[in-house]
Amino acid sequence: MQNVFITGASSGIGYVTALDLDRRGFRVFATVRREQDGKALAAEASPHLRVLYLDVTDADAIRRAAAEVEAAVGEAGLDGLVNNAGVVEPGPIEFVSLDSLRRQLEVNVTGQVAVTQAFLPMLRRARGRIVNIGSVGGLNVLPFAGAYCASKFALEAITDALRMELKAWGIEVVLIEPGSVATPIWTKGAGKILSEDASALYGPGIRAMKVAVAATASQGIAPEVVARVIHKALTARRPRTRYLVGRMAYARALLQKLPDRLRDKLLLRRLTKT
Repeated sequence: MQNVFITGASSGIGYVTALDLDRRGFRVFATVRREQDGKALAAEASPHLRVLYLDVTDADAIRRAAAEVEAAVGEAGLDGLVNNAGVVEPGPIEFVSLDSLRRQLEVNVTGQVAVTQAFLPMLRRARGRIVNIGSVGGLNVLPFAGAYCASKFALEAITDALRMELKAWGIEVVLIEPGSVATPIWTKGAGKILSEDASALYGPGIRAMKVAVAATASQGIAPEVVARVIHKALTARRPRTRYLVGRMAYARALLQKLPDRLRDKLLLRRLTKT
């Protein structure tokens, strides 16, 4: 039985992926932050899935989780690490609080590195794989999502560096780049983009962003699609270094090849027509 550790399994991609891998016969260690989320996940899973409570910004909690997994897997090590935990707090850069910016970078970048560092000895023993869940937001930026996209741009760099640095041990490092996914992550943060001052200056754009957020939640690809790609990344004999997931991801990748000003124009036009 292969051992896999996945962060951010409270909902969305992480929740669905944890259950998908569990049903495929993996021994899954899935992390959540709240007890009620852990109970919901455990209720749908087999007895082999183990729920752990983890905030990726808490160094002590990461050490405790690593020790618990270490005790369970022993010399077999860890076959896969899926860095999925993430947070979105949209808003115009002018009005994004520095605390919000720090939080998004801390969860979406620093937390991924901290977890990876803690679990690498176990991955090295099993010659396991690291799968980082990025976003098309790591390819190009939508207005009012600059802080979130900055974190995903950073994760791209971290993934590239790890892929080269860990090659000597045969550890594959893969980046998954979904397009719009039907998960709660965007709707959870949507309300935070509105403030009186921001509305006065950015009102039309913010309202368009709210409409786009709603469309993303209702029309995005199912998290099950991403879960299947994660399984492929963990099991393929020679996985790709990157997997784009969904038509939106491919469209945004093509947009990135355009001149900056033309790309800006097309992205702004799409936002205002959403």
